[in-house]
Amino acid sequence: METLWTHTTVLLSEAVDALLGAPEADGQAEEPAKAPVYVDATFGRGGHSRLILSRLPANARLIAFDKDTEALAEAAKIHDARFSIRHQGFSQLDELPAASVAGVLLDLGISSPQVDNPARGFSFRSDGPLDMRMDTTRGSSVAEWLAEADVDKITEVIRDYGEERFAGPIAKAIVARRQARGAISTTTELARIVADTVKTREPGKDPATRTFQAFRIFINAELEELQQALAAALKVLQPGGRLVVISFHSLEDRIVKQFLVKHSREVFDRRVPFAAPQVMQFKVISRVKPGAAEVVANPRARSAIMRVAERLGAAAEEPHA
Repeated sequence: METLWTHTTVLLSEAVDALLGAPEADGQAEEPAKAPVYVDATFGRGGHSRLILSRLPANARLIAFDKDTEALAEAAKIHDARFSIRHQGFSQLDELPAASVAGVLLDLGISSPQVDNPARGFSFRSDGPLDMRMDTTRGSSVAEWLAEADVDKITEVIRDYGEERFAGPIAKAIVARRQARGAISTTTELARIVADTVKTREPGKDPATRTFQAFRIFINAELEELQQALAAALKVLQPGGRLVVISFHSLEDRIVKQFLVKHSREVFDRRVPFAAPQVMQFKVISRVKPGAAEVVANPRARSAIMRVAERLGAAAEEPHA
């Protein structure tokens, strides 16, 4: 019997409210004259998309993006003429026309079905192939990369993407194991190497946590894609459009925060003192974390941070207090 891997969407109502605005008191939203287009740039298992569709007017559209073929299979269950999905990463938002989108939602990281299914190779808790690709139809798996990478590159990845202080010893142990016994092909093999190398760790945290995070981020180019997606959102959002981003670790959130800070203030070029400043392009609306009840019900929500901003336009480019 096929196992059904379930996913609980984090900050579900909060994210959709931020994207669309709070629902009308009578439940009947007025249909806008111009058909709005919204983007769920990380469909996952469709939690956000389904709630968005339940609240969109009849003339609106929702475009979803996802690289995972299992997500595409889930999206095929949605029979709604307003909905479509693209087998693409969210960095390809820039293929949409400029200033054509009323809202963009990015729910970063990995979904519970990806983590819980051993065949995907994301988790050190179950034995499975050392893969970790979001899109299993293209690119190299972690096992294939580790079979060729040198100590310096492995160290760099673990240090920069996992913020692991034992990056050097772990990388040396991986290469020594490869040279002695061949390529590392399973999650438990890698987890054992890390555990044997890292002798101290925060209470309750598996020694392999940071290394697995680092390899997953690297093999999927997650941070680079996030930077591209944020720049694309700046291009495709129309004035008044909302950008909603949910992140789950400090590297992601730092990129989002720095992007919004950069684009939510006037910038003067000191080299050209009489030139007009670069105008504010976003107004930061809020920063939201899950409540205590949600964290108790879904412990994977505990590290989530949602940032919300509004795209400014020609009519809203005056300085804000």
